[in-house]
Amino acid sequence: MTRLGYDRYRAEVGRQLALLRETLAGADLSATVPTCPEWTLGQLARHTGGAVRWVEAHVRTRAEKNVPESDVPDFRGPEGDDPAALDAWLAETAELIDTAFAGATAETSVWTWAAEHTAGFWARRMTHEVAVHRADAAIAAGVEYVVAPEVAADAIDEWLEIVQYVQRTDLSDNAAELRGGGRTIHLHAVDTEASLDAEWVVELAEEGVVWRRAHEKADVAVRGPLTEVLLAFYRRRGLDSGRVEVLGDRELLEFWLERASFG
Repeated sequence: MTRLGYDRYRAEVGRQLALLRETLAGADLSATVPTCPEWTLGQLARHTGGAVRWVEAHVRTRAEKNVPESDVPDFRGPEGDDPAALDAWLAETAELIDTAFAGATAETSVWTWAAEHTAGFWARRMTHEVAVHRADAAIAAGVEYVVAPEVAADAIDEWLEIVQYVQRTDLSDNAAELRGGGRTIHLHAVDTEASLDAEWVVELAEEGVVWRRAHEKADVAVRGPLTEVLLAFYRRRGLDSGRVEVLGDRELLEFWLERASFG
């Protein structure tokens, strides 16, 4: 599928961080995040900012191997849940990553954990890293979550590519189970323009997961607004939330959701 482009990803990382800061404004940072129950809202924010700073270190230094978190300046962020300190740290994080991406191009060689070793990979990955964790924050804070449709669609594309990667490289035993029988899942966004083509068919083929943007019959279908399809597929919103409709073999969808992961 056509990606959004390096400049758009670069801008989007900053935009998502700004929206995260807005989401955190006035929120109880000690509250548990329902979608990541091992974290409080403050810990979620520090995890997200730390991930961006870790990537910034790789892009800025043109790293040829993994940079340890201990070598990343101010990786852990401010101690405690002082809202002003956390907000200032996230603002600085956004400035640092934008400067790092501005000094590179999509093709700039940088270490990554994936097959694609470029700054472009990281710009795309951080766009969706922050966008999805912003959804976690919005759910925890009880505020509305809105994401541009083209960003949401690209996030689903990227997630499917990641599942394929971890399956090919045997990084996840769970993902290895997502094969065989030709069973199919259809994701169908009902609120987007036809030009966006926001429908996916995912097949559990013998050789592994294959997918395409298409409108086809499948063993199970998830229908709803694109943002809600994204959140359900990323396991941020339950299938019984009333925001999406599941038609067909629900057990197949649950089988996928339990096993699709980074590793």
